[in-house]
Amino acid sequence: MEKKLINYETLLRITKAISHSRDLEEVALMTAESIKTALGAKGCSLFLINRKNNELQLATSYGLSDEYINKGPVSALRSIAQSLEEGPVAIYDVMDDPRIQYPNEARKEGIASLLSVPIVVGGNLIGAMRVYTSEPWEFTLEDVNFVQSLAQLAGMALNMARYTKGFKSSIDILKSMREVQTHRSTRRTPYEGVPISVPSI
Repeated sequence: MEKKLINYETLLRITKAISHSRDLEEVALMTAESIKTALGAKGCSLFLINRKNNELQLATSYGLSDEYINKGPVSALRSIAQSLEEGPVAIYDVMDDPRIQYPNEARKEGIASLLSVPIVVGGNLIGAMRVYTSEPWEFTLEDVNFVQSLAQLAGMALNMARYTKGFKSSIDILKSMREVQTHRSTRRTPYEGVPISVPSI
């Protein structure tokens, strides 16, 4: 993955796009697409926690195959649980790390490295953002801060929508998204087409 400079101009453009969108699906998809494009990564996914079964349920993803997305339930207790409890976790080799729940599926998908950051809003953990690369990658502090910033922005947007629309939990937001996965590779978002000044289930 070619390293590119991340700058504040790109973050500002993405923030503005998110602040002007009232579509929950659009916010989630736009964030995943923006991170994937900015870092030159293979893909990016946004998960929300289902407290009833302790699973991370996919809100949206960009750049990943349907086969990988549908590989099976993602446990919040098994799949890089450390990133939900202690903060961002970067994994250099997904095939040689016990925290990866589906290593064989990751290998088949062509995933080499992974970054997982928690999404915390108002002191409450509501989900996680994960970035996947197709070649071994040592995520820098700048990479981590960039992903975490956008993940938090998306989390706040989803949380505000939860209150304004009367949702009772973050999982209700997930249910309100209309077939997010089918729009992953074809749908255009407000961010698409914005000049990239930055270059990282």
